[in-house]
Amino acid sequence: MLFVKRILFVFLLCLMACQSKQDSKSSSELLQHIIDDYESHEGYDSNMFPLGDFSEEYYASEAEFAESQLEQLKQVDAETLSETEQISLTLLKFVLQDQIDFYEFESYLNPLLSDTGFHTNLTYEVRPLTNYKQVKDYLMKLNAIPTFVDQNLIHLRAGLKKGVSQPRVIFKGYESTYDTHIVANFEDSYYYTPFKNLPTDLNNVQKDSVLKAAKQAIETNVIPQFKRIKTFFETEYFPKTRTTLGVSETPNGAAYYQNRINFYTTSTQYTADDIHQIGLKEVARIKAEMETIIDDLNFEGSFEDFFHFLRTDPQFYAETPDELLMIARDMAKRADAQLPRFFKTLPRKPYGVAPVPDAIAPKYTTGRYIGTSKESTDPGYYWVNTYDLPSRTLYTMPALTVHEAVPGHHLQGSLNNELGDSIPNFRKDLYLSAYGEGWGLYCEYLAEDMGMYTTPYEQFGKLTYEMWRACRLVVDTGIHAKGWTRQQVVDFMASNTALSLHEINTETDRYISWPGQALSYKIGELKIRELRTKAEAALGPKFDIREFHEVILNQGTVTLSVLENRIDAYISKQSS
Repeated sequence: MLFVKRILFVFLLCLMACQSKQDSKSSSELLQHIIDDYESHEGYDSNMFPLGDFSEEYYASEAEFAESQLEQLKQVDAETLSETEQISLTLLKFVLQDQIDFYEFESYLNPLLSDTGFHTNLTYEVRPLTNYKQVKDYLMKLNAIPTFVDQNLIHLRAGLKKGVSQPRVIFKGYESTYDTHIVANFEDSYYYTPFKNLPTDLNNVQKDSVLKAAKQAIETNVIPQFKRIKTFFETEYFPKTRTTLGVSETPNGAAYYQNRINFYTTSTQYTADDIHQIGLKEVARIKAEMETIIDDLNFEGSFEDFFHFLRTDPQFYAETPDELLMIARDMAKRADAQLPRFFKTLPRKPYGVAPVPDAIAPKYTTGRYIGTSKESTDPGYYWVNTYDLPSRTLYTMPALTVHEAVPGHHLQGSLNNELGDSIPNFRKDLYLSAYGEGWGLYCEYLAEDMGMYTTPYEQFGKLTYEMWRACRLVVDTGIHAKGWTRQQVVDFMASNTALSLHEINTETDRYISWPGQALSYKIGELKIRELRTKAEAALGPKFDIREFHEVILNQGTVTLSVLENRIDAYISKQSS
């Protein structure tokens, strides 16, 4: 009898195991089916809308699609999935919820930021044309600009009526974003640039046809639309924009700001007050490190005097745009040489160093990384702003370079694009600021180990960039939750960072116009540094910096909670 009971017990165990295996398979297959639906979903006809569909109807349909996908995902048993599948499940839920939030909070009514906007985004379409198909696609996009402008002006007008426009104060100098493209001769248009070097595989008849079509597109659908944008902004939009500052002062603004905090930190654990206090604490810590450097330099004068010295002494500025680019390229190459010491896996795609295009430089940030798809034959680019050279400090260039190029955005973004077949495609294109910008800021910290800071001034530059991100926690929450004025923000930034006054004003307008995004840098970096400290303490001599970075990067973009779970698992595995 006992033997029979044992046989029955073993049979039941096998049955349970088989059932568990079947459940795992079904949940895995269901998740893959939902991901396939998400990735193959086309919300609009790209032939009808070459630049994209920006209508309210489109956003409504996308929110409805997201809701249906989230409902289906409730049937997936996360416990039966592999780690990669669990991460895919978490990330898909995250991006679908943001799709819904975008529509419900009517974020589409504000297609403008202080340094960019729907119309300036068109400049990213301007790139070299290497084959006839690219030529035809580019012409289609130019001819679609009137529809693109129509849709966005509808939203801006609706936003004005609902009181959710951008604040008027951020638009000083904004005329440069459209005046640049209002030219007398079509050949002087920035959008004509790609036609000046047509692909060599075009025959003469094709070239003549393309150039004729290009002339018509620029004269009919580009220049007139920028004239239309100018008239709209200057006579209809600007005079009616709101005079308040924080997003919390708009309808449903406080709830929207909390939603943006949750999105940009990939967490629901923070309130505006929490982040404000973290920022003040970080500002105090970094300021103490700055003062130590000033003392070591035997500088005679106050903290403010040292900032004035950095902002005005010619030794800290390039004399020509070419000199600034040369310095940036030199620093980028020095960073390249250090990568094998810190990383097991490096990206295949190279990157270049280039100036921010003149058409957008006046209102643009100091530097930015511009990536390309895995399939593109174009490299990534580390853009350096050469406009207004007296505002482009050389002592901050090492920190800027490692953040935007390598091991920052280019390395992380390219590795993300080059993830293997086990990672769904939607994750290869995913960018979450807490992870991506947190990584970029962490790389400024890592650059000290890489030997990138060769003078006390460059070390101070690293600290002033870190201070810049710490100040963001204070001023972003100050603007959008605590009623700060623009002058309060400028004064706080000017008294705590060595950024130029031009940069401070540009960045202040950016935080005003983009609620919550500025929080992602420091919150993400603090988490990555916290996890590294935790791993170093737990593993001691077993800690391997290359292995640690591999765990941070080899699943691509993730939320901070997923990242913490992965590092905890890494520590547990290495400790055993």
